[in-house]
Amino acid sequence: MRKILLVDNGSLRPAATLNLRRLAEALSQASGETVEAASLLHSFKIPPEELGGQKAVSVGPLAERYAAAGMTELLILPFFFGPSKALTGYLPERLAEVQAHYPQLSITVAPPLVDTHLAPDLRLAQLLADNVRERITGQTRPKVVLVDHGSPIPEVTAVRNYLAGQLSALLADEAECVTFASMERREGEAYRFNEPLLENLLASPALAESHVILSMLFLSPGRHAGEGGDIAEICTQAMAHTPGLNVDTTRLVGENDAIVEILATRLQQALAGGPLLMACPAVSPHA
Repeated sequence: MRKILLVDNGSLRPAATLNLRRLAEALSQASGETVEAASLLHSFKIPPEELGGQKAVSVGPLAERYAAAGMTELLILPFFFGPSKALTGYLPERLAEVQAHYPQLSITVAPPLVDTHLAPDLRLAQLLADNVRERITGQTRPKVVLVDHGSPIPEVTAVRNYLAGQLSALLADEAECVTFASMERREGEAYRFNEPLLENLLASPALAESHVILSMLFLSPGRHAGEGGDIAEICTQAMAHTPGLNVDTTRLVGENDAIVEILATRLQQALAGGPLLMACPAVSPHA
Protein backbone atom coordinates (compact mmCIF):
# COMPACT_ATOMS: atom_id res chain seq x y z
CA MET A 1 0.00 0.00 0.00
CA ARG A 2 1.36 3.39 -1.01
CA LYS A 3 0.69 6.85 0.39
CA ILE A 4 1.69 10.16 -1.20
CA LEU A 5 2.14 13.24 0.97
CA LEU A 6 2.52 16.86 -0.13
CA VAL A 7 4.64 18.27 2.69
CA ASP A 8 5.40 21.84 3.73
CA ASN A 9 7.40 23.16 6.67
CA GLY A 10 4.26 24.02 8.64
CA SER A 11 2.86 27.23 10.07
CA LEU A 12 0.77 28.37 12.98
CA ARG A 13 -1.43 30.33 10.55
CA PRO A 14 -4.50 28.38 9.36
CA ALA A 15 -4.27 29.91 5.86
CA ALA A 16 -1.04 28.00 5.17
CA THR A 17 -2.56 24.62 6.00
CA LEU A 18 -5.74 25.40 4.08
CA ASN A 19 -3.69 26.36 1.03
CA LEU A 20 -1.62 23.17 1.27
CA ARG A 21 -4.82 21.12 1.41
CA ARG A 22 -6.20 22.97 -1.62
CA LEU A 23 -3.07 22.19 -3.61
CA ALA A 24 -3.02 18.55 -2.52
CA GLU A 25 -6.58 18.19 -3.80
CA ALA A 26 -5.71 19.94 -7.08
CA LEU A 27 -2.66 17.72 -7.51
CA SER A 28 -4.77 14.64 -6.85
CA GLN A 29 -7.13 15.66 -9.63
CA ALA A 30 -4.28 16.54 -12.02
CA SER A 31 -2.29 13.35 -11.44
CA GLY A 32 -4.96 10.74 -10.82
CA GLU A 33 -3.13 9.84 -7.59
CA THR A 34 -4.42 10.43 -4.08
CA VAL A 35 -2.25 13.09 -2.47
CA GLU A 36 -2.62 14.16 1.15
CA ALA A 37 -1.39 17.33 2.86
CA ALA A 38 0.96 17.16 5.84
CA SER A 39 3.48 19.43 7.54
CA LEU A 40 6.85 18.84 9.16
CA LEU A 41 6.18 21.03 12.19
CA HIS A 42 3.94 23.61 13.86
CA SER A 43 0.60 23.15 12.06
CA PHE A 44 -0.69 20.47 14.43
CA LYS A 45 -0.99 23.20 17.07
CA ILE A 46 -3.73 25.03 15.11
CA PRO A 47 -7.19 24.55 16.68
CA PRO A 48 -9.18 22.20 14.39
CA GLU A 49 -12.13 24.61 14.36
CA GLU A 50 -9.92 27.05 12.43
CA LEU A 51 -9.32 24.35 9.80
CA GLY A 52 -12.86 23.37 8.99
CA GLY A 53 -12.91 20.91 11.89
CA GLN A 54 -10.08 18.79 10.45
CA LYS A 55 -6.92 18.79 12.56
CA ALA A 56 -3.60 19.38 10.74
CA VAL A 57 -1.25 16.41 10.73
CA SER A 58 2.53 16.10 10.99
CA VAL A 59 4.56 13.78 8.76
CA GLY A 60 6.08 11.67 11.54
CA PRO A 61 2.93 10.63 13.40
CA LEU A 62 1.02 10.24 10.13
CA ALA A 63 3.70 7.96 8.64
CA GLU A 64 3.72 5.86 11.82
CA ARG A 65 -0.05 5.55 11.77
CA TYR A 66 -0.13 4.46 8.14
CA ALA A 67 2.79 2.05 8.58
CA ALA A 68 1.00 0.43 11.52
CA ALA A 69 -2.03 0.00 9.26
CA GLY A 70 0.02 -1.81 6.59
CA MET A 71 1.49 0.93 4.40
CA THR A 72 4.68 -0.30 2.71
CA GLU A 73 5.56 2.67 0.49
CA LEU A 74 5.68 6.36 1.40
CA LEU A 75 6.37 9.03 -1.21
CA ILE A 76 6.97 12.56 0.04
CA LEU A 77 6.60 15.50 -2.30
CA PRO A 78 8.30 18.55 -0.74
CA PHE A 79 6.52 21.89 -0.97
CA PHE A 80 9.82 23.75 -0.59
CA PHE A 81 11.76 25.92 -3.01
CA GLY A 82 15.17 24.44 -2.24
CA PRO A 83 17.17 22.06 -0.02
CA SER A 84 16.47 23.63 3.36
CA LYS A 85 17.70 22.05 6.58
CA ALA A 86 14.14 20.93 7.25
CA LEU A 87 14.43 18.67 4.20
CA THR A 88 18.06 17.59 4.45
CA GLY A 89 18.32 17.38 8.25
CA TYR A 90 15.09 17.12 10.21
CA LEU A 91 13.07 15.06 7.71
CA PRO A 92 15.65 12.23 7.27
CA GLU A 93 16.10 12.01 11.03
CA ARG A 94 12.35 11.80 11.63
CA LEU A 95 11.81 9.24 8.87
CA ALA A 96 14.68 7.13 10.21
CA GLU A 97 12.80 6.93 13.51
CA VAL A 98 9.71 5.71 11.66
CA GLN A 99 11.67 3.12 9.68
CA ALA A 100 13.35 1.85 12.84
CA HIS A 101 9.92 0.75 14.06
CA TYR A 102 8.56 -0.24 10.64
CA PRO A 103 11.47 -1.64 8.57
CA GLN A 104 9.05 -2.93 5.92
CA LEU A 105 8.38 0.70 4.97
CA SER A 106 10.10 2.07 1.86
CA ILE A 107 10.43 5.86 1.76
CA THR A 108 11.23 8.14 -1.18
CA VAL A 109 11.47 11.93 -1.16
CA ALA A 110 11.20 13.89 -4.40
CA PRO A 111 13.39 16.96 -5.03
CA PRO A 112 12.12 20.40 -4.01
CA LEU A 113 10.47 22.73 -6.51
CA VAL A 114 13.81 23.99 -7.81
CA ASP A 115 16.76 21.67 -8.32
CA THR A 116 19.66 23.45 -10.00
CA HIS A 117 21.31 20.10 -10.73
CA LEU A 118 18.54 19.15 -13.15
CA ALA A 119 17.94 20.52 -16.64
CA PRO A 120 16.83 24.18 -16.55
CA ASP A 121 13.10 24.58 -16.00
CA LEU A 122 11.59 28.02 -16.55
CA ARG A 123 8.11 27.23 -15.26
CA LEU A 124 8.54 28.60 -11.74
CA ALA A 125 10.19 31.75 -13.07
CA GLN A 126 7.35 32.06 -15.58
CA LEU A 127 4.85 31.81 -12.71
CA LEU A 128 6.74 34.58 -10.88
CA ALA A 129 6.78 36.70 -14.04
CA ASP A 130 3.03 36.27 -14.50
CA ASN A 131 2.48 37.30 -10.88
CA VAL A 132 4.54 40.45 -11.52
CA ARG A 133 2.62 41.25 -14.70
CA GLU A 134 -0.60 41.26 -12.69
CA ARG A 135 0.80 44.23 -10.74
CA ILE A 136 2.17 46.26 -13.66
CA THR A 137 -0.02 49.28 -14.38
CA GLY A 138 0.27 52.09 -16.87
CA GLN A 139 3.28 52.71 -19.09
CA THR A 140 6.00 52.86 -16.46
CA ARG A 141 8.50 50.03 -16.20
CA PRO A 142 8.71 48.97 -12.55
CA LYS A 143 11.73 47.83 -10.61
CA VAL A 144 11.24 44.24 -9.48
CA VAL A 145 12.63 42.73 -6.29
CA LEU A 146 12.43 38.98 -5.79
CA VAL A 147 12.18 38.62 -2.01
CA ASP A 148 12.39 35.49 0.11
CA HIS A 149 12.54 34.86 3.83
CA GLY A 150 16.32 34.52 4.00
CA SER A 151 18.08 31.28 4.87
CA PRO A 152 21.06 30.10 6.89
CA ILE A 153 21.79 27.69 4.03
CA PRO A 154 23.70 29.13 1.03
CA GLU A 155 22.17 26.52 -1.30
CA VAL A 156 18.67 27.85 -0.56
CA THR A 157 19.69 31.45 -1.22
CA ALA A 158 21.36 30.24 -4.43
CA VAL A 159 17.95 28.98 -5.58
CA ARG A 160 16.49 32.46 -5.10
CA ASN A 161 19.35 34.05 -7.04
CA TYR A 162 18.98 31.44 -9.79
CA LEU A 163 15.29 32.29 -10.11
CA ALA A 164 16.08 36.02 -10.10
CA GLY A 165 18.31 35.49 -13.13
CA GLN A 166 15.55 33.65 -14.97
CA LEU A 167 13.00 36.28 -13.95
CA SER A 168 15.25 39.07 -15.19
CA ALA A 169 15.43 37.45 -18.62
CA LEU A 170 11.66 36.89 -18.79
CA LEU A 171 10.87 40.51 -17.78
CA ALA A 172 13.64 42.16 -19.80
CA ASP A 173 11.19 44.19 -21.89
CA GLU A 174 8.72 44.92 -19.09
CA ALA A 175 10.77 45.85 -16.01
CA GLU A 176 13.50 48.43 -15.56
CA CYS A 177 15.51 45.92 -13.52
CA VAL A 178 15.17 42.74 -11.48
CA THR A 179 17.11 42.20 -8.27
CA PHE A 180 16.70 40.19 -5.08
CA ALA A 181 16.56 40.62 -1.31
CA SER A 182 16.03 38.72 1.93
CA MET A 183 13.38 39.58 4.48
CA GLU A 184 15.79 38.78 7.31
CA ARG A 185 19.14 37.14 8.03
CA ARG A 186 21.10 35.77 10.94
CA GLU A 187 23.76 37.91 12.54
CA GLY A 188 27.38 37.42 11.56
CA GLU A 189 29.64 37.56 8.55
CA ALA A 190 28.93 33.90 7.76
CA TYR A 191 25.38 34.82 6.70
CA ARG A 192 26.23 37.83 4.54
CA PHE A 193 25.17 35.84 1.47
CA ASN A 194 21.58 36.82 2.36
CA GLU A 195 22.26 40.48 1.62
CA PRO A 196 20.72 42.81 0.75
CA LEU A 197 18.00 42.95 3.36
CA LEU A 198 14.67 44.16 2.00
CA GLU A 199 14.32 47.07 4.42
CA ASN A 200 17.77 48.39 3.45
CA LEU A 201 17.18 47.94 -0.27
CA LEU A 202 13.86 49.81 -0.14
CA ALA A 203 15.61 52.67 1.68
CA SER A 204 18.41 52.90 -0.88
CA PRO A 205 18.74 55.80 -3.37
CA ALA A 206 18.50 53.25 -6.20
CA LEU A 207 14.80 52.70 -5.45
CA ALA A 208 13.84 56.24 -4.41
CA GLU A 209 10.92 57.71 -6.37
CA SER A 210 10.32 54.28 -7.92
CA HIS A 211 7.45 51.93 -8.51
CA VAL A 212 8.71 48.70 -6.97
CA ILE A 213 7.01 45.35 -7.35
CA LEU A 214 7.96 42.74 -4.79
CA SER A 215 7.94 39.32 -6.39
CA MET A 216 7.02 37.17 -3.41
CA LEU A 217 9.08 33.98 -3.20
CA PHE A 218 6.84 32.53 -0.51
CA LEU A 219 4.60 29.50 -0.85
CA SER A 220 1.63 30.14 1.44
CA PRO A 221 0.27 32.91 3.67
CA GLY A 222 1.86 33.04 7.11
CA ARG A 223 3.24 35.49 9.62
CA HIS A 224 5.88 36.66 7.14
CA ALA A 225 4.00 36.87 3.85
CA GLY A 226 0.40 36.87 4.98
CA GLU A 227 -1.92 39.82 5.33
CA GLY A 228 -0.49 42.18 7.91
CA GLY A 229 2.69 40.09 8.09
CA ASP A 230 6.34 41.06 8.30
CA ILE A 231 6.73 41.89 4.61
CA ALA A 232 3.70 44.19 4.65
CA GLU A 233 5.08 45.98 7.72
CA ILE A 234 8.49 46.48 6.08
CA CYS A 235 6.84 47.95 2.98
CA THR A 236 4.58 50.27 4.99
CA GLN A 237 7.53 51.62 6.96
CA ALA A 238 9.65 52.04 3.81
CA MET A 239 6.97 54.08 2.03
CA ALA A 240 6.43 56.22 5.15
CA HIS A 241 10.14 57.06 5.31
CA THR A 242 10.65 57.56 1.56
CA PRO A 243 8.00 59.76 -0.07
CA GLY A 244 7.65 58.88 -3.74
CA LEU A 245 8.38 55.21 -3.18
CA ASN A 246 5.48 52.98 -4.20
CA VAL A 247 5.69 49.28 -3.36
CA ASP A 248 3.28 46.63 -4.61
CA THR A 249 3.48 42.97 -3.69
CA THR A 250 2.53 40.05 -5.90
CA ARG A 251 0.46 37.12 -4.80
CA LEU A 252 2.36 34.17 -3.40
CA VAL A 253 3.74 31.30 -5.44
CA GLY A 254 1.41 28.78 -3.85
CA GLU A 255 -1.60 30.97 -4.61
CA ASN A 256 -1.01 30.60 -8.36
CA ASP A 257 -2.50 27.35 -9.66
CA ALA A 258 0.35 27.03 -12.17
CA ILE A 259 2.38 25.54 -9.28
CA VAL A 260 0.30 22.36 -9.60
CA GLU A 261 1.89 21.53 -12.96
CA ILE A 262 5.38 21.71 -11.43
CA LEU A 263 4.31 19.55 -8.51
CA ALA A 264 2.76 17.04 -10.92
CA THR A 265 6.07 16.78 -12.77
CA ARG A 266 7.94 16.15 -9.52
CA LEU A 267 5.39 13.49 -8.61
CA GLN A 268 5.62 11.76 -12.00
CA GLN A 269 9.42 11.78 -11.83
CA ALA A 270 9.39 10.26 -8.35
CA LEU A 271 6.90 7.56 -9.32
CA ALA A 272 9.14 6.70 -12.27
CA GLY A 273 12.13 6.25 -9.98
CA GLY A 274 13.92 9.55 -10.05
CA PRO A 275 15.52 11.92 -9.68
CA LEU A 276 15.05 11.77 -5.92
CA LEU A 277 16.22 13.84 -2.98
CA MET A 278 16.32 10.74 -0.79
CA ALA A 279 15.52 7.03 -1.00
CA CYS A 280 15.29 4.71 1.99
CA PRO A 281 14.49 1.15 0.82
CA ALA A 282 12.58 -1.24 3.01
CA VAL A 283 14.67 -3.62 5.10
CA SER A 284 14.01 -7.28 4.36
CA PRO A 285 13.09 -9.26 7.48
CA HIS A 286 15.64 -11.89 6.34
CA ALA A 287 18.47 -9.40 5.84
